Amino acid sequence: MVFESVEISTPAEESPAVSWPAIAAGAIAAAAMTLVLLAFGAGMGFSAVSPWGNSGISASTFQISTALYLMVVALLASALGGYVAGRLRTRWVGVHTHEVFFRDTAHGFLSWALATVIGAGFLAAAASNIAGGASPGLATAANVSATAGAGGLDYYVDALLRPNPAASAATTDLGAARREIAGILTKGIGDGDVAGPDRTYVAQVVAARTGLSQADADKRVSNVIEQAKTDLDNARKAAAKLSLWLTAALLFGAFAASLAATQGGKVRDFNASLTDG
Repeated sequence: MVFESVEISTPAEESPAVSWPAIAAGAIAAAAMTLVLLAFGAGMGFSAVSPWGNSGISASTFQISTALYLMVVALLASALGGYVAGRLRTRWVGVHTHEVFFRDTAHGFLSWALATVIGAGFLAAAASNIAGGASPGLATAANVSATAGAGGLDYYVDALLRPNPAASAATTDLGAARREIAGILTKGIGDGDVAGPDRTYVAQVVAARTGLSQADADKRVSNVIEQAKTDLDNARKAAAKLSLWLTAALLFGAFAASLAATQGGKVRDFNASLTDG
C-alpha cells in the first residue's frame, strides 16, 4: 500500500487592521508641525501688534487673525499627520475597497486623536509660553479666580479687624491696606458686585490716603470697580470665543487628517501595485 503525502495549505495570515506604528508616526509628525506653526504664528503676531497708538493692527483684527490661523494650523498639521499614517500603514491584501477606505479614514482619525493627546500632555506648557503674551486678559481673569478661592477667609478676618480709616491713615501700613482692598474687590467682583458696607469702607480708606473728599473718593471707587468688572467680562468673552474657535479647529483637523490618510493610503497601494506588477 502506497501512502501519498498530502500538503494542507492554510490561508495566509491577514495583516492587522490597525497599524499602530504608522498612527504613532503620523501623530508625532502632526504634533511637531503644530509646535512649529504655533511658534511661527506667535512671532508674526508679536510683530503685528504694537503698544503705541495708531500703530499695528487693532484688537478685533488680531482676534480674527488668530482664529483663522488656528484653522490653518489644524489643517496643515493634521493633514500631514494623516497622510503620513496613510502612507506608512501596512498594506491590506484581499480587502474590499470600501473597507480599505474606512480603515484609512480610521488611521487618519486615530493619528489626529493621538496627536491631540500628545499636544495636551506634552506641548501645553510650550504652547502657553509661546502664546502667553498674546492673551494677558485671560491670565488676569485666572489669577483673580484663584485669588478669590484662596483668600476667602482673609476677607472675613480683615472684616473683623477693620480699623477706622480716618484714625489709622497715618499708622496703617500701605502694603496691608492694598492687600485688604484687593481682597475686598476680589470677593466683591467674584460675587457680582462689591457690597455697600465694603464699598463705603474702601472709599473711606481712599479718602484718608489720598486727601480726596468723600464724594470724590466714592466716585473713584465706583469707576475703578466698573472698570475692573468690564475688563474681567471682556476676558471672559475672549476666553469663550477662543474655546469655540479651538473646538472648530480641532474638528476641522480631524476631518483633514482622515481625508489625508485616505489619499496617502491610495498612493501607497498604487505604488505597491506597480512594484508587484
